[in-house]
Amino acid sequence: MAADLATAYRAGELADFIRLRGGDTAAALAEARPELDRAALASALRAYHQDLGTLDAHAEAALMHLAHPASRVVVTGQQAGLLTGPAYSVHKGADAALLARELHTEAVPVVAVYWIASQDHDAAEVASTTLLDHSEYLHRLTLDVPEGVPVGRIAWRAEWTAQVMALLDAFDAPQEYVAAVRGRIGRAIAAGGSYADVFARLIHGLLAPAGLLVLDPLHPALARLMAPTLAQELERPLESSARIEAAAAALERRGFVPQLRRPAGATNLFIEEDDGQRRLLKLEGKTFSTDTRSYSKADLLAVLDADPSRLTPAAGLRPTVQDALLPTAAFVVGPGEIAYGAQLKDVYPLHGLQQPLLWPRLSVTWLEPNVARLLRRLNAPAAQVQADPEGVLGRSLALERQAGAVTAERLSALDADLHALAAEIAALDPTLEGAAERTRTRTTARIAHLQTLATRALARQENDRSGQLTRLKAHLLPNGTPQEREMNFLTYLLKHGETPLKLLLERPAGWRGEVEIP
Repeated sequence: MAADLATAYRAGELADFIRLRGGDTAAALAEARPELDRAALASALRAYHQDLGTLDAHAEAALMHLAHPASRVVVTGQQAGLLTGPAYSVHKGADAALLARELHTEAVPVVAVYWIASQDHDAAEVASTTLLDHSEYLHRLTLDVPEGVPVGRIAWRAEWTAQVMALLDAFDAPQEYVAAVRGRIGRAIAAGGSYADVFARLIHGLLAPAGLLVLDPLHPALARLMAPTLAQELERPLESSARIEAAAAALERRGFVPQLRRPAGATNLFIEEDDGQRRLLKLEGKTFSTDTRSYSKADLLAVLDADPSRLTPAAGLRPTVQDALLPTAAFVVGPGEIAYGAQLKDVYPLHGLQQPLLWPRLSVTWLEPNVARLLRRLNAPAAQVQADPEGVLGRSLALERQAGAVTAERLSALDADLHALAAEIAALDPTLEGAAERTRTRTTARIAHLQTLATRALARQENDRSGQLTRLKAHLLPNGTPQEREMNFLTYLLKHGETPLKLLLERPAGWRGEVEIP
């Protein structure tokens, strides 16, 4: 599982699968990439920002550093979620900016780059978002985004603007803060363009002052720079898949579940076909094909020459294409990307590259004042509540009411008594030792289960009276998902102004924990 691999990486247990040890920024910076044409890269990014309408002083400063012949990049990326998507989408960008700031020197400028996954075509993953207002009403907005089409090709629609503004109209929060967020969103939409462009402008507006550059790989100037890497992949189109599968087998031997699988004949390339759909390329013999038509290698090279943005990498190749384009020192990643990274180390050398440092992303759980007060009363961190909200609240209530029947101490005492009793029975008749021990184990487990049921009943009773459990879940487990993976970061700007953004950018790179909003 992704979480298991991420935990193993943090513990230093994946040296056979991920090239650099976690946190080794010195080794990451030592690989200079002198062959890369940084001036051409900066020029292409300038053209993109000019077209996006974000070529401001912040972007110009970052581009100047990027054009330096010794520059390096801290890169992160995410799908173009609605109104910036779940909070971790912003957290990743902030972490890239924070790490770049820590590593930056005059001799080796380090620039943060946010790779917008505009080539992605999974509408279900980007069409919805969740926000929680002051009345603790959970707003869930879902737009009708076409499936199968890269989000960078989907024009933003007027009806989507109306839906977004209707949500803001209904959102219970201080009007000055709502107006400020409405302005951010309005400016991002008013400039026109694609679904991905709106996301990119919002990320730029939040994090460009911290030094972050956004990048859309579908932009013609940037796609042209990536074309040589994709052409090289066409020379041995199944080799990267073979190496990914070899890593998968090695991970399985170590007891892990690999996240990437490449079936026989599957390449790591997609093509955007004439109907606008993005489809995986397969290879049999010398013929490439999708579910709809066939191509020769010459056909694909012609597509790449005419419009390089139509040939795009799959997940198993995307980091390599990214790091062929950029002088990457570190890649800020989430748990799933660490799991992918454990299978990609041997893909990089196919393109004359080495895997950069994987940097586990910053992680924040936001505590609004009412929730912070409640957690202090419960004497529990947010992570415990997210794991077992009923149990945490119920145990706290039991402690307040001095309900000893559900305490761990009472269970331990019972287990000790049963253990002693089982030993006495076994002394009288050794043939009963096994049965006595099994009875002790079953009895203790059953009582523990009854304690759990009782504490959860206490939590539900208290929730019927005060709504505490509902409040905790709405803030920390919206829609049953941990906050950072579901709640939109704009929730906090709508209710608390710019303070949460300021608090986020005050964290050290890679920070993990709870942040209380005053």
